[in-house]
Amino acid sequence: MTATQMPRGRRVRRAPRGAATAAALLLTAALTAPVAHADPPGVTENSSPPVHIDPGDPDLRMVQGAKLAPSKVLNIKSIVEADDGSERRQDTNDNVTFALQAEVLFDKDSAKLSSDAVSRIDTIASEIKKQNATSLRVFGFTDNLGSASHGLVLSKKRANAVQQELAKDLGSSVSFQIRGYGEQYPIADNSTEEGRKKNRRVEVSFPRAS
Repeated sequence: MTATQMPRGRRVRRAPRGAATAAALLLTAALTAPVAHADPPGVTENSSPPVHIDPGDPDLRMVQGAKLAPSKVLNIKSIVEADDGSERRQDTNDNVTFALQAEVLFDKDSAKLSSDAVSRIDTIASEIKKQNATSLRVFGFTDNLGSASHGLVLSKKRANAVQQELAKDLGSSVSFQIRGYGEQYPIADNSTEEGRKKNRRVEVSFPRAS
């Protein structure tokens, strides 16, 4: 049998040309699409159920041979964003996260807080007190323009500036975790200015009151 011959009676089915093209386009899109991370790094959600369920309990009245899947708590997210996108609040089962766009906090390429920024940060401090939070995370982020090293430095300086303003209101009873992540962990598409504007932000997150 030569390399070009096929066994008699066996037919080779080829995918339609249109289907192959569509598959190639989907693969290309998957490889090139920006990955958005809605949750800040270091923030975890507890998915363990508060009550143990006995899978052998006869009151469950399960079909013979059926098994109960492992139980877990679904994490429900509530996101409220200002009309202009300048502020964003995300509530989950365990955490509260405020995201403020860099434009409402700082001048371009600056880590000095504007006068308007102080009042916005004070509002966050009031919510922290309301939730009785004592452990805060303050993370800075940039878009992907400019060098990655500059973005890391600038995002850390901006996170420090917000932390220092929060500390004035909250006192020494609160501990802080401060990070500058630069262009890492985008929440929007960096290929558009609208997306880059959302990615230039400082996030303040803390546990919800139980």
